[in-house]
Amino acid sequence: MTPSAPPRPVRPRHAASLILLRRSAGGLTVLMGQRPAKSRFAPDVFVFPGGRVDAADYDRPVANALSDDCVRRTGADARLAAALASAALRETEEETGLILPHDHGPLTLAARAITPTNSPVRFHARFFAVDADLAGGEAADSHELANLAWRSLDESLRLPLFDITEAVLRTLQVEGAPFLMTYRAGTTRVRALD
Repeated sequence: MTPSAPPRPVRPRHAASLILLRRSAGGLTVLMGQRPAKSRFAPDVFVFPGGRVDAADYDRPVANALSDDCVRRTGADARLAAALASAALRETEEETGLILPHDHGPLTLAARAITPTNSPVRFHARFFAVDADLAGGEAADSHELANLAWRSLDESLRLPLFDITEAVLRTLQVEGAPFLMTYRAGTTRVRALD
């Protein structure tokens, strides 16, 4: 009997999340919600709003483009980087009800992450950050995110989280540099994005 070849890794899909930040005398807060219990990917985990890039995200008009530094840190060309930013804004509106102008200029890149090769669902995710004062409307739970709330970084770190979400929150605590998280042979690797 011939041994079967190991399964080929699933190709990661492009995805983007938006970290909405509020600064006040009490410190920094972020908007996070909990994924549905029956979700195929990340059930019950608390996340920033976001999701995969749709074809329409490539054609959305924007007021201002991403900065050159932000594009470079996404690891993508300008067209894909713009689609990622549009996906982050669109998904935030769909999942939270908050509306942000289609202006990529204020966005910064906090992190990138590529999920492990042995994951059945894989993403090459970009985590954009923006000042929450730019958002209009009131945040409300949706079928994609429940328990949506503004939380301090310390409170957020006590929730059930992915390692990438925890790393982003810890980087925000110290105002650290953007980073890339990858996984190889069961080891998590993190490196700064210059």
